[in-house]
Amino acid sequence: MEERKHTIGLKKQTDNKFLNMYQADAVDRNGDEFKYYFATRRNDGDLMSQTGELKADGIVIYPVLKYDPSKIVLVRQYRYPLNTYIYELPAGLIDQGESEEEAAVRELCEETGLVFEPYTDYDAGLKRPFVQSQGMSDECDVTVYGYASGTLTSLGCEDTEDIEAFIADKEEVRRILREEIVSMRAYYLLIQFLKSDKEKPFDFLDIE
Repeated sequence: MEERKHTIGLKKQTDNKFLNMYQADAVDRNGDEFKYYFATRRNDGDLMSQTGELKADGIVIYPVLKYDPSKIVLVRQYRYPLNTYIYELPAGLIDQGESEEEAAVRELCEETGLVFEPYTDYDAGLKRPFVQSQGMSDECDVTVYGYASGTLTSLGCEDTEDIEAFIADKEEVRRILREEIVSMRAYYLLIQFLKSDKEKPFDFLDIE
């Protein structure tokens, strides 16, 4: 099937440090033009709509406790667009030159003070970037799984971050899913956590 042309132009609308808006000159199914707006973390010329390249902007961390994988590390974080606190898994952007695993180690330390050991023994197809918020952004993230150990602290958080890290068992995760504001990606991963085996905490990554 021949694919039709969906856009005929692209204009940058803002010039901010971490996130910018673009206007796409779009074309509907009838050939009529309309304006479509989206956000991106990437620089002009490197947008996914320009390059078609699927690459990671950030990471989401799935950190179970090393000595008790029936518990997981979560964060309760204030989010400005919501003007309230939301329950999430630790996450962050990938710095220039970092691998996804290196970013996960750094981010978990910064947000929680914990040491992170990535788990890598699973299908490479699940280690690639996946798109989120695709109706309003081209952001792509990689989920990094692994073990956390050490002592919780918030000393590594930036002044603009209001983050409370904590350890949750499965009973508390059930309560959070039923009662609290939770990010969509945490929602899906925490359901996997509830079904996970303490002895084999990453068995759900076997998709064969």
